[in-house]
Amino acid sequence: MLGGKYCFVDDATVRGILVLMALLFACGCVQNQEEFNEVVSMKVTSKAFNDGAMIPAKYTCDGSDINPPLSISDVPAKTQSIALIVDDPDAPMGDWVHWVVWNIDPKTAEIKEDSVPGTEGMNDFRMTKYGGPCPPGGTHRYYFKVYALDAKLNLPQSTNKVDLLSAMDGHILAQAQLIGKYKRA
Repeated sequence: MLGGKYCFVDDATVRGILVLMALLFACGCVQNQEEFNEVVSMKVTSKAFNDGAMIPAKYTCDGSDINPPLSISDVPAKTQSIALIVDDPDAPMGDWVHWVVWNIDPKTAEIKEDSVPGTEGMNDFRMTKYGGPCPPGGTHRYYFKVYALDAKLNLPQSTNKVDLLSAMDGHILAQAQLIGKYKRA
């Protein structure tokens, strides 16, 4: 009964609903609860700064210009590699990419400071290494984004953020981000 009246659903409607559900499961559009929980729980943190806090000068162009330590946890079991992108959406000319890395071992729980955790691609400084925050003015946000992938990527070192995102399309199992801020003195 629905709203005081009987509601009848014919066999064709029931079959249609069942076919739609089967198609959603077959194409992977609906995941089981275990996979969903893995996606929700992946995390990236740093011992050097908290999410939304200021990045110490040591990790910027005003200091040693080395990458900060990062911890990655709750990586999905099916992960074959991890990718990392660090960018600044507040740059005057739009998004500025500071670090592009892929094929990080999925067992990596910590990326140590001043390290090369995987294959480094081209950043917007036109270098294949970490380039620390160096905003021309004001406080900028820096997004440290990690991606758990179901594949290893065979890409040249000339790969930039756009190329990496394209190569990752359809391979992302989970992702997480950490935001740090920096303002030059």
